[in-house]
Amino acid sequence: MSSEASKYLKFGSVTVLILLSLGYLAYTGVQDSKSYYVTIKELNTMGSEAYSKRLRVAGNVVPGSIKRSGTRVDFLLKENDLTLPISYTGTEAPPDTFKDDSQALADGSFGRDGVFHAKQLQAKCASKYAPKPGQPGVTPAADSGKSMSQVQNSGSSGMSN
Repeated sequence: MSSEASKYLKFGSVTVLILLSLGYLAYTGVQDSKSYYVTIKELNTMGSEAYSKRLRVAGNVVPGSIKRSGTRVDFLLKENDLTLPISYTGTEAPPDTFKDDSQALADGSFGRDGVFHAKQLQAKCASKYAPKPGQPGVTPAADSGKSMSQVQNSGSSGMSN
């Protein structure tokens, strides 16, 4: 084998090794950041599979269940008639919208102690931003539909004169 062919072989093998290493790092990075969204009911039926996966669980915060202890926050999430104890120990403080009856999304892992250990917490208060029922102007499409038909009727009667 010539020295030039040997150089190409070495260069090719180093390139393949680098590409395989980058592919492995990308794959493991995706696996570590992947989380599965489950309901509380689904979490209860997962069995031992629930302990090994990164999960996301959503529900409403049970009123009066929020207990703060330093950077740790313990509370209960409710979905239909099921509740799940959550222990949040993230690096950031819970959001301002995290209150009783707010909707919350916890991202973390389910422990063998029956508590969901959250590393991230998102919350929103849907009632604060939703329009109140019966508020004027809530259904502009229905009003505009009526006015369009009224305009068409008045326009057509004007043309037949």
